[in-house]
Amino acid sequence: MNSKKVLIVDDNALNRRVFEHIIGQLYLFETAENGKVALEKLKEGKFDLILMDIQMTVLDGINTLKIIKNEQICLCPVIAVSAYANESDRDYFLATGFDDFIPKPIKPKLLLECIDKHIRKNDPVPESNTEQDTEPELNLKVVKQLLRFNTAENIRSVYDEFVEESMQILSEMESLISKEQFAEIGEKIHIIKGNSGTLGALKVYIFCQKFEKDIKSLNFENTLEEFLYLKTLIQSFKSKIQTSQLLNP
Repeated sequence: MNSKKVLIVDDNALNRRVFEHIIGQLYLFETAENGKVALEKLKEGKFDLILMDIQMTVLDGINTLKIIKNEQICLCPVIAVSAYANESDRDYFLATGFDDFIPKPIKPKLLLECIDKHIRKNDPVPESNTEQDTEPELNLKVVKQLLRFNTAENIRSVYDEFVEESMQILSEMESLISKEQFAEIGEKIHIIKGNSGTLGALKVYIFCQKFEKDIKSLNFENTLEEFLYLKTLIQSFKSKIQTSQLLNP
């Protein structure tokens, strides 16, 4: 389990249990049934992120945030959560000082991605990224070699299939991570590693080597962030092949 800690603030007991079930798989957490209790907990302990319901009895989310800001109780990200709003209200919540907004009913995937984005934004970049940054995303020598035996259109379709398959594998990995079945994602990383090596997707290949090594050594502390970073690398590689002159003459 991740060592980061989230404070869940919601006056509905069922909502709190939903958040606990989703967040508890990956993060430490505490709960507060209203803004007043939340302020007490924030003064007593350290949290890395706050999920703040907007409409609460005793002390609502917006006024709780004002007190947090005015009294500088903590500096961690605060995410607004509301059942009576939609994405069009995001600007309003951001203007009041929240770092992000999530509408109810909660979608687990969106919630975890949002939390990870904010909880990790001030973390140092993993050491493994340094080596990747010195490598190109796409090894052009591999591409030119493949083009010797086929058309650019056909080779481009191979790369498209690689991205599509990788995204499907990532979806399967995400399900395993949500169930804390970390050890079972090793073989899936191995598939992406092998394919990326064959096609010259260097940054993806190098990171998969490190990711796979962590899983094999049962080092699961950073599995979620490594998964999200791998997803970012593959999405970036997708953009790369879409703009490559060799693959799009």
